Amino acid sequence: MITQAELPINHRGAVYHLDLKHGELADTVITVGDPARVKEVSKYFDKVELQRSHREFLTHTGILDGHRISVVSTGIGIPAIDIVMNELDAVVNINLKTRKINNAKKKLTIIRLGTTGGLLPDCTPGDIVISRYAIGFDTLTSYYQYKKTTELSQMEHELTEHLNDECGALYLTECCAELAQDFESLGVSGITATCGGFYGPQGRQLRIPLRHPQFIDKLAQFKSRNYPVVNLEMETAALYAMSSLLGHRCISLSVILANRTKGTFASDIKKCQETLITRSLSLIKDNLAVTSD
Repeated sequence: MITQAELPINHRGAVYHLDLKHGELADTVITVGDPARVKEVSKYFDKVELQRSHREFLTHTGILDGHRISVVSTGIGIPAIDIVMNELDAVVNINLKTRKINNAKKKLTIIRLGTTGGLLPDCTPGDIVISRYAIGFDTLTSYYQYKKTTELSQMEHELTEHLNDECGALYLTECCAELAQDFESLGVSGITATCGGFYGPQGRQLRIPLRHPQFIDKLAQFKSRNYPVVNLEMETAALYAMSSLLGHRCISLSVILANRTKGTFASDIKKCQETLITRSLSLIKDNLAVTSD
């Protein structure tokens, strides 16, 4: 049995951080970083049946085109993803009353709608990136029994050789190949770099000198399996790693706000986010229709 300290349960009998319990989460889950973006997604639902909020974690569960769907905010960064993914899985695969793991496991479909900085010279605000692979520049997977495929191990070796100590710890992850095909028409597919912070870890220098000033330039030159490194952000690799470990399907879709090569930033962030939401929801509706047949 899982102890109270390992899996805190609140007064409602729900998981502590997300405040969700069995029946309150749909099998298809959209994740966004900003809690304010949850309602920007759910306003397109036919109706919202349930709302839960705790700290930076906000959930709306409702109906989209006749199908049940949830949208959940994750907050910023890899530690938040570790919390969200473990608790989403606990809601559907652990009996929160008995604290025992269910024999039959449910497979969630998790679709991240995020914002990102682009590394391709010709990327512009509003362009959408499909993260076929992701590099985690952190130590999350070292705390779990994370077994990489032969392909991911080879890519990790290639990247380590290419960067030549111009970074810290890293690991490779990948999305659900089936979902990659479903969403490939949205934009460019490539490798996403998931960094442990917004400034120094992404090569931004304000007043503190960088330890690896050439990191971003070298990263932008890397290519594997015909995929270049196309963007930088702070969640995708962790999302893919946790999805793989827990047996869920996952894809990360991001809209470009900054061109890191040219040093420019979007003048209308809301418009970029709206583009990502509306175009993604159109394909999500198609995906829901197919999976329900």
